[in-house]
Amino acid sequence: MTFFKSCLALTIAAILIFFAPLRAPAEIFDRMVAIVNNDIITLHELNAKMRAMTGRNPADLKNEDDQKYVNTRQKVLDMLINERIASQKASELNIKITSKEVDSAIERMKRQNNITQEELLAGLKERNLTYERYRKQMEQNLERARLVNEEVNSKIVVRDEEIQAYYKAHEKRFTSPEEVHLAAIFLKQTDPENPQELMKKARDLIRKLREGSDFQEFAKKYSEGPGAKDGGDLGFFKTSQLDGILSKITKALPPGGVSEPIVRPAGIQIIKVLEKRGAGLRPLGEVRNRIYDILYQEEVNRRFLSWIKDLRQKAYIKIVF
Repeated sequence: MTFFKSCLALTIAAILIFFAPLRAPAEIFDRMVAIVNNDIITLHELNAKMRAMTGRNPADLKNEDDQKYVNTRQKVLDMLINERIASQKASELNIKITSKEVDSAIERMKRQNNITQEELLAGLKERNLTYERYRKQMEQNLERARLVNEEVNSKIVVRDEEIQAYYKAHEKRFTSPEEVHLAAIFLKQTDPENPQELMKKARDLIRKLREGSDFQEFAKKYSEGPGAKDGGDLGFFKTSQLDGILSKITKALPPGGVSEPIVRPAGIQIIKVLEKRGAGLRPLGEVRNRIYDILYQEEVNRRFLSWIKDLRQKAYIKIVF
């Protein structure tokens, strides 16, 4: 498993336990399956949650193994009840997570894992998870942490020795393949009848860049491709995922090197290698914050489960299968 996939899987796993499904219009023949204080859980919600958790249609699960279906349904319903109780308590305490807070949490995760928005979306797609649902999970994860902070009068402390122990026990999760950090300038071909003019412009830019001109400024001024507003920064790529042309070029270029013009169907691309990373275990310093978040979230989840168990005993819950 790659470093990004491992870290993204850890991030998603940390918040997947308690996320609530997005509400959808009522289905025909939908019915109530549980009452939680003054709220209800519907069959539609239960089935949607089962699909999200298992990736399978509940009807298919039932046809394949009725007992497994019953067990899964009960576990998922328990999760929904916990979520509903937590949501009710959050409303009571006037705890609200803003869209800005969710955005900040997602950006923090991306920085810690050195991934772009595109890589995040690709990782979510592999897990059949939409970005909207992921945002909802993150929102409820933040809400849960705030609930624990409000309701549990003991501060969560993650000690350095715990971080080191986790790092040693999970080295494979922090091992990454060979990567390269790229920036690019893309010059769009607007006159197919006169390609020499665009090539002349590209070579002139490359000459100035190799003489010391600022790549970021040139990208902002001339590029019409991805990352232009960020100075052409494209982020990190696994070398195994680059196309044949880029793989050969980036392998030959040293960090700081600028490529010759790369002719593409729609124009000309100029690549700069910003950084190269060899395959291997990431230093603890690079992943310390990531491990801290993992351990912190595990402790939040543990305390949340203990706290929600107490609330369940005081709540009115009726299951009406």
